[in-house]
Order: sequence, then structure tokens, then C-alpha cells
Amino acid sequence: MKKKKVWLLTILVVAVVGISIITGHSNSLQAVSPLGKDTLTMITSPDYPPYELYDTKGGDRQIVGFGQIVGFDIDIAKTLAEKLGFKLQIMESDFNGLIPALQANRADFVMAGMTPTPERQKNIDFSIIYYEAKDTIVAPKGSNLKQPQDLSGKKLGVQLGTIQEQNAQKIAKKVAGIQLKQLNKVPEVVQEIKSGRIDAAIVEDTVAKGFAQANPDLEFNTIPSEEASGSAIAFPKGSSFVEPFNKVLQQMKDDGTLAKLVTKWFSQNTTANPASSTPAKGGLNLDFTRILPDIPFILRGIPLTLLFTLLSVTLGLIWGTILSLLKILGIKPLTWVANAYTSVFRGTPLLLQLALVYYATPQLTGYDISALEAGVLTFTLNSGAYMSETIRGGIQAVDKGQSEAAMSMGVPYWLMMWDVILPQALKNILPALVNETIGLLKDSALVSTIGVVEILRSAQIVGANKYIYFEPLLFAGLIYYVLVMGMTLGASALERRLRESE
Repeated sequence: MKKKKVWLLTILVVAVVGISIITGHSNSLQAVSPLGKDTLTMITSPDYPPYELYDTKGGDRQIVGFGQIVGFDIDIAKTLAEKLGFKLQIMESDFNGLIPALQANRADFVMAGMTPTPERQKNIDFSIIYYEAKDTIVAPKGSNLKQPQDLSGKKLGVQLGTIQEQNAQKIAKKVAGIQLKQLNKVPEVVQEIKSGRIDAAIVEDTVAKGFAQANPDLEFNTIPSEEASGSAIAFPKGSSFVEPFNKVLQQMKDDGTLAKLVTKWFSQNTTANPASSTPAKGGLNLDFTRILPDIPFILRGIPLTLLFTLLSVTLGLIWGTILSLLKILGIKPLTWVANAYTSVFRGTPLLLQLALVYYATPQLTGYDISALEAGVLTFTLNSGAYMSETIRGGIQAVDKGQSEAAMSMGVPYWLMMWDVILPQALKNILPALVNETIGLLKDSALVSTIGVVEILRSAQIVGANKYIYFEPLLFAGLIYYVLVMGMTLGASALERRLRESE
């Protein structure tokens, strides 16, 4: 028996040692990984075809964990991931939010057709150039705007935060009379041309080609570049990923992989709808058949919008109730704090609050707050400030005899507020609360600026992919209207029910 036990113990020890050796060998292999991380986060702005765009077929989207963003930059990123052995996670944001996201360590790198300028290089690092691009002047057909000198006295549109904006500023210093107008997205710039608010725009040639093909009333002319420009990958300052990325990019250049991707994405012709292949007539020239295949994608934004609104309203109501009680307790320090809080959140723009919560939270707390969490938190804090005043007014509108009667019966203050005062106050302020909820539903579109793909963002993505503007936005407006009307009817039914119970 003792011999058997010795043998069993020996086998067990050998097994443990063997497993530890295998595990240690595996860990040593992982330790020599060129990047030292299994998963890297890439952030992009997927409204810039053919560099990055959503594949809207089937209604999928990336932000909630399903669907995919496709494009030239995405294919390069996937190749880099394959060759360097890391998993790729993709986030999205508006273009002017990409660099702040890097600086806040929300992402490991940016790919968005970004050009390494001296100003940007002061704050972030860049890879080698992987694609050379040219600027073009986009203008109404027949404008004859072919050279920078032709833009004298013209209103010129550019996308905010892009190399085209900087190049336009340089042109404006040399050519007299140019007025610059900065907009957030290229589709907005193109629409300004079509509406006649600006005379022309400077857009990258590959993107301008798509818009010109989808809008036959536009033309574009390439302008000579005074200095080398092109697209590169952006990294946080001092990133250790620059060197390994550069090695793989150079390999892709040498073995023809990049050339194949360029041919794949930049030699494609934009498929124009038959209705849009003829010169545009007067008016908006609407054709909703162009967005029919993408309607499921836009509709997939409804659950996310409703979830965001429900969470914000519920948490905002709770927080607003707490603030209102602090204001009426009669304890001066608490009253002062509640009033100061309300003044700050009512006195500053909601969009500013959203940007601060989303970009500052990781740096201040170390917690990588998601875009949806940042939106809910911001709207809760903001709506709580507004609701606190509404609830306070509702509480003070309740007849004082109610509280006096409860106190004379020995009912504790908090129980009196919960069982007697607040139910009556909420009944009185129900219309105001419904208005606040409707406002939150519509204001939820603001979270699109930090990458949440709700209804409006979905419509903007479809517009960018199709090189159109009005049709997807009008359809999104119809969705919002139906949701608001449904909410209004529900609130009216609730009010009638409450009046019947009186």
C-alpha cells in the first residue's frame, strides 16, 4: 500500500511539474509578443467612405457589439491585427473627437484617413504614410473653379479638424476674399454647396469622387499639393506600437498588399440610383427608394434610443427628487449645495457636460466609461437639475393642511413625504415630467457625438454611405415623431386614469 501511495505521489508531482513547465512556456511565448497586449482598440469615424463606413445591409451596427464597420482603413487594421497577433476592437466617434480619445487613453490607435501635420505631431505620434491623397475643389457643375486662385471672394466649406481645413486656411492667406465655413461632416459640407450657402468645398479626392457620382449637379477638380500629404495611423504620444506597426505597413507596401487594397476600395464606382443619374431639378429632389435597403439599419437605433431615454428619465427623477427635498428641508448648507448644483447644470451646455464626462472620467478615475454609460450619467445629472425645480414646485403646491394633518397624527417626516406629499406632487407635475421625458428622447441624439449609434446617428451613417442627405434624416424625423406621439398618448391616458381615481 505504501509503495502504491509513493508511486501515486510521484505521478502527481511529475504531472504538476509538467503542467507548470507547459504553462510557463506558454506564458513566455505570450511575454515576447511584439505588442504585449492581446486586444487593441481602434477608434475611427465611420462616415468617410471609402476609408471607413458601416455595412448597413441587414440592419447591423458596431457600437452595441454586433455588425461591422468596413472600408480601406478597416482592411488595413485587420491585416495589421493578423500579422502582429492581436485582436481588434473598433470604437467610433466624430472626427474631431478622435484625438481627444487618444489623449484620454480611450483607444490604442486611430485610423480615419488622418494626415500627420506638425500641429498634430505635437500631441500624438504617427506611423509612416500608407496612402497618398489629393485635395479637390467640389462645386456646382459649371462653376469653373479649378485652381485656388479661382476661389477669390468665395465662401469655402471644409470639415472641422481635417487636413483639408488646414490647407484651406493656407489658401485663404494667399487668395484674398475667401470666407471659410467649418462643418462637422463631409455630407453636411456637400449639402451646403447644394443649398447655395457656400460656393465650393475642399474635400479629399477619393471622397469627392463618390459625392460627384451620386450628385450629378456637382463637379470636382484636383488641386496641386504644395507639400506631401497622406493618411497615417495615429497613436498616443510615446506609444510603443509605432515601430511594429511601421514594420508591417512597410511589408504591406513591399509585397503589394496595400496596392491591392487601394485597388479594391478606390477603383470602385459609386452605384448611383437611376433617379439620381440625371441632372437634379429644382427643390429637394427627394427619392426615398434610395434608402429602402437601409431602413432596417435605421430602425435598429430605436431600442437603444428608448433604453437610453428610460434609464435617464428614471434615474433623473430619483436624483431630482433628492435634490428637491434638499432644497426644502430648511438646512442651509444642503440647500446651498443643491441650488449651486442646479445652477451649474442648468447654466452650462449639455453637449459640454457630455464631452467632459466621456473624455475626463477615464483620466480622473481610471474607469473606462462606455459611451452609453457616459450618456446616461450626463443626462441623469442634467435632467435631475431641471426636474428638481419641477418637483419642488409640485411639493409646495400641495395644500399645507396635508402635512399639518400628518404631523398632528405623529407621522414621521420622511414617511409623510413618501406616502402623502410626493404622490400628490407627482400627480400635479405629470405634464411637466412628460415634457422633460420628450425632451430627453429628442436630446438623446446628442450622444451620437461620442459614438452611440442611435436613430439620428444611424440616419447620418446611411446618408454618408449613399452620398445623400435629406432622405435618411427625414425618415429619422418621422421615427422621432411617432415615438413622441406614442409617449404623448400614453401620458394622456395615464392622466385620465388618475383623474378617474380622484
